[in-house]
Amino acid sequence: MFITFEGPDGSGKSTVIKSVYEKLLKDNFDVLLTREPGGTPIAEKIRDIILDNSNTALDPRTEALLYAASRRQHLVEKIWPALKEGKIVLCDRFIDSSLAYQGGGRNLGVENVLNINLFATENTYPDISLFFDVSPEIGLSRVNSDKKRVADRLDNENENFHDKVYETFKKIVANNKNRFIVIDASKPLNEVIENTYQILKKKLNELR
Repeated sequence: MFITFEGPDGSGKSTVIKSVYEKLLKDNFDVLLTREPGGTPIAEKIRDIILDNSNTALDPRTEALLYAASRRQHLVEKIWPALKEGKIVLCDRFIDSSLAYQGGGRNLGVENVLNINLFATENTYPDISLFFDVSPEIGLSRVNSDKKRVADRLDNENENFHDKVYETFKKIVANNKNRFIVIDASKPLNEVIENTYQILKKKLNELR
């Protein structure tokens, strides 16, 4: 089972996925936690290039291709082997983030970004995707108020960019209702964690 956590910056999904992972481990599920971009040494190096605030000259198409390259390496080294072993893979971001951020936010077009990613992933899609729904205003206010978080190159984009990312996410979710589960991420963090955990636990128990 391949499960992805998606959402705009400040949605809390990265905190939620770690907590849900720990809870599922305690329930004796065979779970692997990973993230994108990154997840393997090579993919993490690509992540560093993409998110480095000093890389202001990074072209949007180069950015999209780097995400796809990182994703390919991640699949080959980590995700596909884990799935073959029968593990449940929880991944913080996957292809839908590229469609939203580069397709929508960078104005490259969802179809264009989808095509390079389908080549990279050999048409691999998650079994379940969770979308942590929170407005850009709330999300960015959380990012800006989090003193522990170091804002990266995408965090520092303007409001218009983040608005386009959010609207593209909403369209992706609407067009893939069979795969997506929407989580209200505007609620208190503990409530979001518990809601997510209960939803996933129910889904996984149905498959046992």
